[in-house]
Amino acid sequence: MKHYDVIVLGLGAMGASALYQLASRNVSVLGLDQYDPPHQLGSTHGESRITRVACGEGPMYSALARRSHRIWTELEEQLEVRLMRLNGLAVIGGPRGAHRHQNPRFVETTEEAADLAGVQYERLSPAELMARHPAFRIADDEKVYYDRDSGYVMPEACVRAQLVRARQQKAEIRINERVVSYENVSGGVSVVTDRGVYHAGQLIITAGPWLPQLLRSPVALKVQRQVLYWFALADRKALDMYRPENFPAFIWMVPDRDQNIYGLPALGGVSDGVKIATEQELTNDTPDSVSRTVSDEERHAMFTTYVEPFFNGVTAHCVRAEICLYTKIKDARFIIDRHPDMANVLVASPCSGHGFKHSGGVGEVLAKLALGETIPADIDMRQFTFVEPN
Repeated sequence: MKHYDVIVLGLGAMGASALYQLASRNVSVLGLDQYDPPHQLGSTHGESRITRVACGEGPMYSALARRSHRIWTELEEQLEVRLMRLNGLAVIGGPRGAHRHQNPRFVETTEEAADLAGVQYERLSPAELMARHPAFRIADDEKVYYDRDSGYVMPEACVRAQLVRARQQKAEIRINERVVSYENVSGGVSVVTDRGVYHAGQLIITAGPWLPQLLRSPVALKVQRQVLYWFALADRKALDMYRPENFPAFIWMVPDRDQNIYGLPALGGVSDGVKIATEQELTNDTPDSVSRTVSDEERHAMFTTYVEPFFNGVTAHCVRAEICLYTKIKDARFIIDRHPDMANVLVASPCSGHGFKHSGGVGEVLAKLALGETIPADIDMRQFTFVEPN
């Protein structure tokens, strides 16, 4: 039985990053995934994801986002690929908007995080934002935070790039192989899959929505079905409004609605559409039982409730809809910590629906933890433990 320094279980956002970071440190590392990443069955897909240094979830995330931006830029240079574009971010909210990630002060917290992280931003009136970006239709009583240090990353491309670099640096990767169990053994951890048994000094579990069924710990995780929508644009003029150079990424606590919305620029043509999505918090699903079909009723309700009232130039034709799974914990927190009962097992997740932007930095932290390297002082690991902070 071959021995590895580290095994990484799950090669989505966090796992691919951890594998790449470990391989770049010349350690013996094995990556395992039950599918062939990047794939559409978990949380790491959807063409584009918002990236932002100033986060309304709290200032503790800024350092991870900055490190991720550096890592994406390095990978772009190494592989000559496009992974990220910082085309700006608008965070919009007012007195009648839904909460975002359990925070009714999401706009204000974003500003506070920006101040602490040194992110330059503007406070715009609705009229000023609509003058710059006429795709939006915003009420007079809403507030707008706007910065240019944010934008979007391409999740599938980021995962693919990190796996390519990991292989180039001698990481072993086994795909379409399901982990059955893991346990403490002398000298580390034994991992049993449906194809074999592997041994390592340490195991990193980055299994996303499969984490609740793998994690032998009483932490309260919820897996929730989310739907990503792309709606066709009316014409070429509308497409120009939604191109990256003319349309920022956005998060919007839209007024008089149960859910907030977010969206990103159009990356294709008129018929490819613009991506707009909500975040629901009511269901409790599993990757195996979740419905992966998006009904015509869901598409219609999304357009009439969350798209038509707030955007110009978007048609009712939903050209694409995909299921994404959020694995959530109280207060939209992360876990980046050693397993409370297994000292040789590290766990990263649930990431609570805002994790991809931080995944490059999280992978770097996981590699440092596994190898006993010093964690940078600007990353407060006390915020990412299994124990909820006071």
